Amino acid sequence: MNKFNKEERLCSKKSLDLLFKNGSSFLLYPFRITFLFVEEPHKYPAQVVINVAKKRYKHAVDRNLIKRRTREAYRLHKEPHLYTALANSNNLLLLSLQFVGKEKYEFAFFEKKLIASFKKLITQIGNHENN
Repeated sequence: MNKFNKEERLCSKKSLDLLFKNGSSFLLYPFRITFLFVEEPHKYPAQVVINVAKKRYKHAVDRNLIKRRTREAYRLHKEPHLYTALANSNNLLLLSLQFVGKEKYEFAFFEKKLIASFKKLITQIGNHENN
């Protein structure tokens, strides 16, 4: 399951608007994570969008490098850290990973921070379900 299929990408303008208007978010440097559960039929438990601000990184080469590293870290660690926690949920998780860091980091840093973000996301989801 170490693939990142088209169905796992959040492309729908309607879903993106819904996520950014009604979603909850937290900051775990260098990522701002925004998430929202919706009741939609789904093949995968989560859909994700990865974005890097053009204001902070003027060159497309730099933005693409950061997106590639984030995507790869997500692809490798979604199954053991995120999908197992979402296995019993019937809702679809809309997820936004915004890179807000000020410099380009090595891939190992992206992996470490993304795993920490997943752990914090799972605790946040637990808190939302209890309220």
